[in-house]
Amino acid sequence: MNPLLEQIMETTKEEIKGIKRSIRGKNRPEDLPEIRDFTTAVSRPGQIHLIAEIKYASPSTGVLSEKRDSLKISTAYETAGAAAVSLVTEKHFFNGDIREISLLKQRMRLPVLRKDFIMDPVQLEESFLYGADAVLFIARILSPAQLRELICAANAFGLHVLVEIHDETDLEKALACGAKLIGINNRDLNTFQVDPGVTARLAPRIPSACVRVSESGFRSAQDIQRFISQDIQAVLVGTALMKSTDIFAAARSFVEAGQELPW
Repeated sequence: MNPLLEQIMETTKEEIKGIKRSIRGKNRPEDLPEIRDFTTAVSRPGQIHLIAEIKYASPSTGVLSEKRDSLKISTAYETAGAAAVSLVTEKHFFNGDIREISLLKQRMRLPVLRKDFIMDPVQLEESFLYGADAVLFIARILSPAQLRELICAANAFGLHVLVEIHDETDLEKALACGAKLIGINNRDLNTFQVDPGVTARLAPRIPSACVRVSESGFRSAQDIQRFISQDIQAVLVGTALMKSTDIFAAARSFVEAGQELPW
């Protein structure tokens, strides 16, 4: 495993200890909207949907945006026609903030995916308390037993689950644990290299009953065209949007590209 990934996981484990103390006795605010149907939002037939991500930094690309205005960004995404918003909440390496989920949920209508390094059920309780509609699990960093436990816990809170895979072993694990919404990460978490061919290789192996999402490596809207034949229902795009000088226009271009399919 990549040393940086190991460091992120160790830091997350320390964070989990604090979460267990901080949410003790805490209730979900009554003014938060109910959980929204993330799965349906990203899988309606007839187009490839955009899951637009808010991410301020990453270990592989550094700082993506010095300015922080998640509400303004999410509003641009929603107006552009995105199907859902992904919010990276890991704070030490990605400059995220889980508290922003509540703000987004109260001010827009799109479902919100919490993207983080989730390894303990208490993080799902935390996700629910802050208003997340869906959570991402990384198959690579979880044992089959852990993944099953987390999926079960997420279901108990009513949260939708996107299980991220990168190779055949990850896919077998995800399917064995009952994953129905599968994200194919084109980025190798061991090398941080991006290969769009990962989606082309793995997508045909995913049962048709599952929803397929392709993640990472989308530099422009034209990149969506390569997945026309792969039966991908959605793409998750973050870096290209966050680096854009016009986030609305960039998001709109991805949305329109996903609508211009010969189906």
